[in-house]
Amino acid sequence: MAAIHPALTVNNIRNFIPLILDLETGQYTSWVKLFTIHCTVYEVLDHILPTTAPSSFSTANKEKQHDASSTTVLASWDRLDAVVKQWIYGTISHNLLMNVIKPKATAKETWDAIAHLFQDNQAS
Repeated sequence: MAAIHPALTVNNIRNFIPLILDLETGQYTSWVKLFTIHCTVYEVLDHILPTTAPSSFSTANKEKQHDASSTTVLASWDRLDAVVKQWIYGTISHNLLMNVIKPKATAKETWDAIAHLFQDNQAS
């Protein structure tokens, strides 16, 4: 039986992160805490904070992506990254989404774009 990455089992991110992040709500810190907890539980924190130790799933995945003879099928890094981006997009406002959505951006790049917007807002 093939291993299924835990992140692929999340059906509704709003069950875990009930906030809708918006530039005007001031809930960025709470959203970040909830989001990082969620990513830690589902072993994809390294998609938004790559300095963290990679999960065993993502490490094994990177090693096996190019091993065609492997009998264990794990989700690819790109697929997991897309899942994390879906989670981000599903927990932010439409206006914020329009500011950060970019073609071919990674979850980390999207995460950083959001952080930049809120850090710039705090500075002004």
